Amino acid sequence: MFEIFTQLANWVSYSLLSLSPETPLGIGVHFFIEDTSKILVLLLVLIYIISFLRASLSVERVRDYLQNKHRLLGYFLGSLFGAITPFCSCSSIPLFMGFVSARIPIGVTMAFLITSPLINEVVVIMLGSVLGWKFTVTYVVLGMLLGVFAGMVLDMFKAHRWLQPFLAKAYETNASSNAVNSAVTGTLTWRERHFFAKDETLTIVKRIWKWVFIGVGLGAFIHGFVPAQWFEQNLAHGQWWTVPLATLSAIPIYTNATGIVPIMASLIEKGMPLGTTLAFCMGAVAVSLPEFMMLKQVMRYRLLLAMAGYLFVAITLVGWVFNHYSLALL
Repeated sequence: MFEIFTQLANWVSYSLLSLSPETPLGIGVHFFIEDTSKILVLLLVLIYIISFLRASLSVERVRDYLQNKHRLLGYFLGSLFGAITPFCSCSSIPLFMGFVSARIPIGVTMAFLITSPLINEVVVIMLGSVLGWKFTVTYVVLGMLLGVFAGMVLDMFKAHRWLQPFLAKAYETNASSNAVNSAVTGTLTWRERHFFAKDETLTIVKRIWKWVFIGVGLGAFIHGFVPAQWFEQNLAHGQWWTVPLATLSAIPIYTNATGIVPIMASLIEKGMPLGTTLAFCMGAVAVSLPEFMMLKQVMRYRLLLAMAGYLFVAITLVGWVFNHYSLALL
């Protein structure tokens, strides 16, 4: 299925540009062309299909539905909603405020907020095409579990007390909120769904194409120029300290899951253990400084620290476990 992209990369790299497949530059350029073309085509096709199917989704109805559910089911549904909606941290904040003001339990809301940047259709498409569907399913399940358990823990500590005062008051008084707006309401015709899906596809691709180029570019550099021996000597043995170090080193990075996936593929191919690579990826998209700076608008420092501490411990544990079971997933 993907042979056409390999053939395109072969023609551009070795025929058109006359690069040698034995040189680091030739290897890196081939990797960049093959992965960029494959990812962009898959994004255009699959995001259109997913957006078409999601065209009648009402965010307000989802919010109302979550209000009256059993708490454990609510955590799962909040995490699931975070996984199927293409929101980054900045666009998740108004939705987060709407959920809180509607008095949806803070744990359900946090399950949504934590899962949202970790999982979306773009990440699923890229992971599936680059690392395989077995790994992709595992990543999705892990991301949702992180959200569910975060919701349980934060509800246990009544974390709504640690929201910014204006939001905590809205939670306590059940104030109505206009912060949540549905992208599409009512029943749409097939034509209207097509135009919605087309606009949604163009909007998402315009927003993320640069991350695809940056991520694949860094991945291509690692693939072509960083010797595999370096990873084998320093990181391939799965030393316990590499997992928390990978999580911490990813925190300053300003990226999203779209940009980090090609880097993951190169790191794994070079011999970096799966768990260490997974910790780096999750740390970059879930515990990044830019995200927490935006979340300061709606959370006090205590809640931010609790969220960061939970994610650091959870991601580190995930990395350690997967370093022991990596062969079964790739």
